[in-house]
Amino acid sequence: MDLRIFTEPQQGATYDTLLTVAKATEDLGFDAFFRSDHYLRMGSADGLPGPTDAWITLAGLARETKRIRLGTLMTAGTFRLPGVLAIQVAQIDQMSGGRVELGLGAGWFEEEHKAYGIPFPKEKFGRLEEQLEIVTGLWATEAGSTFDFHGEYYDLTDSPALPKPAQAKIPVLVGGHGPSRTPALAAKYADEFNMPFGSVEDSERQFARVRAAAQEAGRKSDELTYSNALVVCVGKDDQEVARRAAAIGREVPELKSNGLAGSPAEVVDKIGRYAEIGSRRIYLQVLDLHDLEHLELISAQVQSQLS
Repeated sequence: MDLRIFTEPQQGATYDTLLTVAKATEDLGFDAFFRSDHYLRMGSADGLPGPTDAWITLAGLARETKRIRLGTLMTAGTFRLPGVLAIQVAQIDQMSGGRVELGLGAGWFEEEHKAYGIPFPKEKFGRLEEQLEIVTGLWATEAGSTFDFHGEYYDLTDSPALPKPAQAKIPVLVGGHGPSRTPALAAKYADEFNMPFGSVEDSERQFARVRAAAQEAGRKSDELTYSNALVVCVGKDDQEVARRAAAIGREVPELKSNGLAGSPAEVVDKIGRYAEIGSRRIYLQVLDLHDLEHLELISAQVQSQLS
């Protein structure tokens, strides 16, 4: 089971804070550092000092880290034109020496679009499908050849399809709860399917849908990696769990029900339940980015039991 650190910087974080967490992620032996792609805080957080851009952040971290994978859960398809996104991600892959992964979603948070003047189209899923075809098609085009695409939403003619990433194939993540279109999209384009904030039971049902869609698309279902994203709140005792829950504005019973919360033994046991249904990777949503002792505890007493 791979454990990856997943951050939500729109809730309030500077680049320096993210750098500190990314370096701790690397030093403590976690597999990857991922971040959300949002420009506006959610809920009661103040969001100060303001948003950081996902791919600019990852470009900086590409030069400041050596081992960990870097990526997004999920890049909002509404934020970037697909040709530009393909260039950005390929360049950062080069900057990192081939450690980048692209999680790409349709985009959903209308308020952040209004706040920063970003168009929020009504039809997002069809755009996402074209974006996935374009981004992966540009990267797969042989050097010296050109790429053309003529869709309903995007039109590319005689693209040189450059630059190329360092990796032969950048892993692409697709995720979500949708029962039909999402599994089909994952089956067609994804290397990994991510189930965000879902129970063991809901994850099992969705993984089965994705496996069936993969087989229908002519792929082996185990060609995809299946993963979960879950909020994490671990403590060496009940008091520490309660303190960490209070620090992120959550209640312990709710966190235990909907995430990975409690003692290291409780969290290891729950991760094991996700492993039993085929999950091979957990993105630990860390909401208090200043509590590095939390990461140290997870590394020493949770990750060590999953190796």
